[in-house]
Amino acid sequence: MIQLLPHQIPALSRWFPAAAPGPAALAEHALATGTGQWWADRAVHPRTVAVRCADHALLRGDPDALTAGDLTPLADCWIDAHDRFLPVLATTFDRVTPWERMVYVQRTPPSSTPRLPWGVTVRRLTPEHAPALAGLGTDAAWIHGTWGGPTALAASGLGWVALHKDRVLAVACAYLLSSTHEDIACLTVPEHRREHLALACVTALCTDIAARGHTASWSCSRDNRPSRLLAWTAGFRLEREYVHYVTGSPARHDHLTA
Repeated sequence: MIQLLPHQIPALSRWFPAAAPGPAALAEHALATGTGQWWADRAVHPRTVAVRCADHALLRGDPDALTAGDLTPLADCWIDAHDRFLPVLATTFDRVTPWERMVYVQRTPPSSTPRLPWGVTVRRLTPEHAPALAGLGTDAAWIHGTWGGPTALAASGLGWVALHKDRVLAVACAYLLSSTHEDIACLTVPEHRREHLALACVTALCTDIAARGHTASWSCSRDNRPSRLLAWTAGFRLEREYVHYVTGSPARHDHLTA
C-alpha cells in the first residue's frame, strides 16, 4: 500500500463510521489530531484503507486488493479488521494472534466516591504536567502514544492526574477522541495500586466528558479483570465485544533460485 498525503485523508473518512465508541473512534482521532498515518492500495478510488495511530490500527475494504507485504506498515500492532483479512495478515506477518476485547459505555454514575490518601490531589492535566508524564517512563508511554507524546497530551487538557507533590501517581485521559465519544485510558504506578487513584481520575474525567456533551467509553481485554472491575465501578456497562489481531514482525519470503 501507499502512504497518503494529508490533503488526501479527509476523503477517506467515509470508510470509517463516525460517532462510534471504542476503537472505531481511532480514525476520527487520527484525523482530528494529525497523529495517525494513513495507507491505501491506491490513491484514487482505493479498495482497501488502513489508518494507524500509535500501536492501534483500523483496516477496512477488500483484502483481495492486497498482496503479501502490502500490510507491513501495520507490524507490531493491534489491528481491528474483519476476519476476511486473516489470510493476508497471516501471509504478511510471522505472528497473528486474535485477542478478544470488550467495549463499555458509561451508563450510570460511579458507584462510590474514592477517598484519596493524605497529600494526594487530583487535578486536570495542563501543559506544566508534561515533564511529570514523561517521567512515568517507557513502560507507561502508551498512555500518551495516541497524542504523539506527553507534551501533546498535557496540552490537550483532556485528562486528570493524581499527584503527590509534583509526581504523577495515576492518570486517566481521552485515549481516542471522536465527535461523540471519548474512549478513555488510565494507569497507576505499580506501588500505588489499590489506593483508588485511577477511579478518582476516571471519575473526574467522566464528569468533564459529560460536560463536553460526549459519552465516555472504555475498551479492554476480556482477560483484564482489574480493568473490567474498574470500568464497572465507574459506571460503565458492556456495549459490544469484538476481536482484534496482534501482529508480529513482517514474515520473510525467501525464494529458492536455480
